[in-house]
Amino acid sequence: MLLLASCSSGGIGIGNLPSPTPTLTVTPAPPTATPVPSAGTVNGETIPLAEFSAEVTRYQAAQATPAPEAEAQRVVFDDLVAQILLAQGAAEAGFTLDDAALQARIEALAAQVGGAEQLSAWQQEHGYNQEDFKAALRRASAAAWMRDKIIAAVPLSAPQVHIRQILLYNEEVAQKYADQLQAGADFDALAAQVDPVTGGDIGWFPRNYLAETAVEEAAFSLQAGATSAIIPSQVGYHLLKLLETQPDRPLSPDALQTLQTRALKEWLAQRRQQSTIVSNLN
Repeated sequence: MLLLASCSSGGIGIGNLPSPTPTLTVTPAPPTATPVPSAGTVNGETIPLAEFSAEVTRYQAAQATPAPEAEAQRVVFDDLVAQILLAQGAAEAGFTLDDAALQARIEALAAQVGGAEQLSAWQQEHGYNQEDFKAALRRASAAAWMRDKIIAAVPLSAPQVHIRQILLYNEEVAQKYADQLQAGADFDALAAQVDPVTGGDIGWFPRNYLAETAVEEAAFSLQAGATSAIIPSQVGYHLLKLLETQPDRPLSPDALQTLQTRALKEWLAQRRQQSTIVSNLN
């Protein structure tokens, strides 16, 4: 105030006191923040070491037999990376969770477990303080939103084939069946001999459903009523017959879940390739 008064009265301060001689004041630089110990970073976002260690402890406690420490750390680190990538994707897609919405979720969780005291006890039991819990819940909420967005993009119907197969576990035996088919034997009758319960009918499925890509590709390359050559796989030797096709058939619950899981894995794999992920683990 004295300085301001002197500037406005021609060098004379309040009460006609001489203006103080100006002095140069140097403001010290603020202390450098101590970096938070980190298990790694995902696109510059830190995975706090304390949170990571607590997650490893929780993971081990959930196992019937504790895993080797290195394996547990790898699983937890990969899970946290995936969660952060999903949360980052959610932010890019416009997802926000303000403090009021976060508090509403906390209150909903408390109601599920029997009240605020029970939720607090759960947090303590699992190594969370209040701030850590809020941060984890905020990130998990964003990750869940992005996960749901990814899987919701999977269509509920798709082109599908209806296949009957003869599955054998010996290549020589498979060749004998192939020779019989070549000689004019009935595929359905041979399939019923090999599998009297189902007759070899493996039902309808879309692309990207079977674990064995070669079997799936062969199935989709057949014409209705046609049979395939022997297709070796990790489970045996397949002979296929295409019963029918549909260009847009509703997916079964199992097929839908499989395609949704694949879509999520492919999204995460792509994001990992595009991201800078640093691990500080030994």
